[in-house]
Amino acid sequence: MRILAIGDIFGEPGRKALHALLPGLVQRHRVDFVVVNVDNAAGGKGITDKIADEMFVLPIQVMTAGNHVWEQSSIFGHLESHPILRPYNVVGTHPGKGYCIASGKNGVPVAVIHLQGKVFMENKGVQVTSPFRPADALLKELEGQVQVVLVDLHAEVTAEKRAVGWYLDGRVSAVLGTHTHVQTSDEEIMPGGTAYITDMGMTGPHQSVIGLEPAVAIERFLSEGQVKKFKVASLGARLEGVLLDIDENSGKARKIERVREIFKQ
Repeated sequence: MRILAIGDIFGEPGRKALHALLPGLVQRHRVDFVVVNVDNAAGGKGITDKIADEMFVLPIQVMTAGNHVWEQSSIFGHLESHPILRPYNVVGTHPGKGYCIASGKNGVPVAVIHLQGKVFMENKGVQVTSPFRPADALLKELEGQVQVVLVDLHAEVTAEKRAVGWYLDGRVSAVLGTHTHVQTSDEEIMPGGTAYITDMGMTGPHQSVIGLEPAVAIERFLSEGQVKKFKVASLGARLEGVLLDIDENSGKARKIERVREIFKQ
């Protein structure tokens, strides 16, 4: 089966690019299943219920979020009722779920697991444990239920992402990095048959500093964090992600290729 995974949607420019480009990509590549990271969809900080509803008009099976999901309280109800995932490895009781099983257009069930890295990650009042052991427990729970398993690993540190990729190799179909907004060129099929990329990139304004207006981002750095100004950039929007070819019987990846589509406004 063919799976399209889309990197972090950033603000209104990212949402516009997604609406304009996703339907054509799905048709052109005969995509069976779409998963989209939406952790920055609402002005760069989380996602609202209204934005989620607007995005689910598109051919999207599952949305994943990340550390910013807690910043928009309106989404909490949707985390319970819609296929929008918050990190699985949070500590304590919080709204939503960290994995789900959804069917693609071809009827094949796909498990999507959302893990968050622990190193250098900030959360709004929510504690997160290391993703390794929680992944073990969940995969044991899923044994026999589904063959195709995707992991969105929302993390800052490259080494942590690589380590999780090797740790899960042969046990999941793909480990796909999100959060850093810079598409990496290390896509590969690991020895055990798991597709891997450190970061799928960003669907949003690339004439920016990972989504922020450059002047604002520079001011924040020059002030050593004292300036809290936040402004989403507006230029250079494009869609980034990866296209996967997965053997639906074995769950092994056959191919992974980067996707980069320019949004011409």
